[in-house]
Amino acid sequence: MRIWLNGTLQDDQAVVSPLDHGLTTGDGVFETIKIVDGRPFAVTRHLQRLVRSAVGLGLPEPDVAYVEEGIATVVKADPDIPFGRLRITYTGGVSPLSSDRGTSGPTIVVASDPIKRPGPVSAIVTVPWIRNERSAVAGLKTTSYAENVRALAFAKERGASEAIFANTLGNLCEGTGANIFCVYGGELVTPTLESGALAGVTRALVLEWYGATERDVPLAQLFEADEIFLTSTTRDVQAIQRVDDRDLPAPGPITAEVAKTFAERSAKDSNP
Repeated sequence: MRIWLNGTLQDDQAVVSPLDHGLTTGDGVFETIKIVDGRPFAVTRHLQRLVRSAVGLGLPEPDVAYVEEGIATVVKADPDIPFGRLRITYTGGVSPLSSDRGTSGPTIVVASDPIKRPGPVSAIVTVPWIRNERSAVAGLKTTSYAENVRALAFAKERGASEAIFANTLGNLCEGTGANIFCVYGGELVTPTLESGALAGVTRALVLEWYGATERDVPLAQLFEADEIFLTSTTRDVQAIQRVDDRDLPAPGPITAEVAKTFAERSAKDSNP
């Protein structure tokens, strides 16, 4: 693991202040970028979303060139990762022990981590909690992840790899770290961003490279889908073989076609 902290390359003993607002209040945003054979994927799109999330949270706009310097430094220091993730964390910096932000300026961390490639097929469960599509942080990729941690643990206790949320209107929203697509009678559908779902980078590429209908999907319709798959930075396109107690064909024909299209297009362009 290599860590770039506020402009300095360090190891896993790097230290962030215990007064950092990202630690004390979750006041921060982040991005996870896939690394394949030492090359980060879709960096430009991820940095654009980092900026949107930071501005949406009221943090100073990140210096993209500075972040790119951190990415390049970390990748150069750890060039042989066959598959992994590169995490960019941007917080409110050292602040009072309250909701008020301090004046020291943001903290920025870039870290790399080799991981096992997720399998092509998995299972999901719905959870008894909801996303608030009208929240101040709806659609922002913030470090306030306790809700996701709790939901993911709930899913794993039930033999699944992802938890699926509805929103306050009872419509399908997203997972803890993935967007969701469903197939109904040959039509590929994904929830709208107005549902409160994060604007996933892989989700956007699937929409551009393959196409799908964006519309509200009542949660009950999740159990009527012919096929389901998830998209995320490290999952790419992952078929779902079980939702709660219902089994599904995985991958179904449309899921397989989407996965093939995504693999072919992403192999040709590491920064689409």
